[in-house]
Amino acid sequence: MLLVIDVGNTNTVLGLFDGKNLIHDWRIRTEIDHTIDEYGVLIYNLYQSSRKKEKAFKTVSAIIISCVVPPMLNILEPLCIKYFNVKPLIVGPGIKTGMPIFYDNPKEVGADRIVNAVAAYNKYRKEAIIVDFGTATTFDYVSPKGEYMGGCIAPGIVISSEALFEKASKLPRVEFSRPKSAITKDTVSAIQAGIMFGYAGLVDGIVNRIRTEVETKPLVIATGGLANIIAPETKTIEKIEEMLTLDGLRFIYELNKK
Repeated sequence: MLLVIDVGNTNTVLGLFDGKNLIHDWRIRTEIDHTIDEYGVLIYNLYQSSRKKEKAFKTVSAIIISCVVPPMLNILEPLCIKYFNVKPLIVGPGIKTGMPIFYDNPKEVGADRIVNAVAAYNKYRKEAIIVDFGTATTFDYVSPKGEYMGGCIAPGIVISSEALFEKASKLPRVEFSRPKSAITKDTVSAIQAGIMFGYAGLVDGIVNRIRTEVETKPLVIATGGLANIIAPETKTIEKIEEMLTLDGLRFIYELNKK
């Protein structure tokens, strides 16, 4: 089995593939101060809690990691060797992606952005804009020829909201849910409307700018932890792929094992 690990600034997502089938996935917090053994025990307990037998823990024969938090590699690489007896494949410079990267300095592009682009093109085989709702909200454009052309980065929903709550002492923290209207009658709903409709407008605005620049209408795909919440409020997002990054990691692993 293949274990794929996507390390983000806020969360780390793990997926277990049996061939091309994702049989289980887990989402945990990214904590750089955890030890190798703490993460090892955590991953083992995830297997147990999901009713995967210890045998499944031992049948992992390959691991691939996408990481945007460099200190985490100092934890995860030794963990893979100690607990799985597997040297992981790390997504980074020199790895085969099957996708030309047209960026001034390709080394600057986050591994997760490249993985998402690879997954989107290999699944749909057409030009696309990938919107990833993570710690940052990223927009990436893939050309009709399957080339990574770049994109833009906006502050994420959570960190923007946290800044609001921290700087405006009288405003309460709220859950991310859809208010009934944009004209609200209470503070909680007012904040929810600003967050939900504001980010939907941000997404539509940037997507339409990209479409204007490329003079085409690429497929717009949303992924990330909050995609299911924000995407329905937009006018431009056409597909939601929650596990896009995990699928991309599987594809890149298969490309590099040959």
